[in-house]
Amino acid sequence: MADRESTRYTIGFAAVVCVVCALVVAVAAVGLRSQQEANALAFRQKNVLLAAGLVEPDETRSDRELEQLFDRHVETRLVELESGRYEEGGRIDPRTYNQRRARNDPALSRAAPPNEAKVARLPTYGGVFLIRDGTGDKTVRQVVLPIEGIGMWGTIYGLLAVDRDGKTIRGLTFYDQKETPGLGGEISNPKWQALWVGRHAFDANWTPKLTVIKGRAGPPEQDPHRVDAISGATITSNAVSRLIGFWLSDAGYGPYLRRFREGGNG
Repeated sequence: MADRESTRYTIGFAAVVCVVCALVVAVAAVGLRSQQEANALAFRQKNVLLAAGLVEPDETRSDRELEQLFDRHVETRLVELESGRYEEGGRIDPRTYNQRRARNDPALSRAAPPNEAKVARLPTYGGVFLIRDGTGDKTVRQVVLPIEGIGMWGTIYGLLAVDRDGKTIRGLTFYDQKETPGLGGEISNPKWQALWVGRHAFDANWTPKLTVIKGRAGPPEQDPHRVDAISGATITSNAVSRLIGFWLSDAGYGPYLRRFREGGNG
């Protein structure tokens, strides 16, 4: 019988425990992968619907209800960022496309040009969500675009909804961020996000113009390009300005938005 107080026994016992725990974790990860992917899809669908104004922030709906609402109103497409053209080859399923994973894969991405949003790499294809009224009318009412950039403590991920005119903001949501709670973290506050609705993303020359300012901005009809900064969160507020400006520019979704507003239906 082994000496349970010996060093060899202790090391052996610890090794067996580690192996068993690793196996349990691996089996659980594999077994739960499909559920995790389903949860991730439901989370994305909910945030697209929030950005598009099809659900309210305090509204409670089941995953099934959200899926039905999403399928009725939203078409997911992939866009080649450089050209602004839709991916037509069908090689990638847009519904399951993971833009973050693609951005980190050298085979599916490229280095971003120098930019103030501190975006290091760009995926070859970016996702877009075309919003229709759900009645069978094919007219695209708005388009929702994924946006991201470096904040004070990490990457900020959000979704920006743009009207069919290609310039008017219909909604904004930040669904993943590490900013300071009560300060920069207020970018996830629906009340602050509502200030963006009705603002204009571009000036008369179609140059990205939307920005966050210190102090009070006027109402959208009088002050269309400016939004109130978050009190005490200058760094985060500036980061939001930079990341939105980047994704509206030709380095981001600019080429696509140009085609979108010219074509009307995306």
